[in-house]
Amino acid sequence: MIHELRIYHCVSGQIPALLKRFEEITLPLWEKHGICQAGFWTVEIGSSNHDLYYMLEWENMGERDLKWMNFTTDPEWLQKKAETEKDGAIVASVENAFLRPTAFSAVK
Repeated sequence: MIHELRIYHCVSGQIPALLKRFEEITLPLWEKHGICQAGFWTVEIGSSNHDLYYMLEWENMGERDLKWMNFTTDPEWLQKKAETEKDGAIVASVENAFLRPTAFSAVK
């Protein structure tokens, strides 16, 4: 199992719009494409409360590449993403890392 950690650094004041987009648009499309999320977090105390952290679970990189490509090129996603950004960008930048659990990790 591979976990992908993604961090979205939002444009100031846009975290509510990003959360709404995930809840109403992105998650149903992920379900359609078989993308499994492991959790979402906002920053309660830390360096920036303009960030959204989330993790995705993948069996392997081949599964990730295929499903992510199918999602990011889905015409419904492209249309709805554009609609949510008609007044400007929501996300300033994105970071991601692929994590593999250690032998002693509680999460496998």
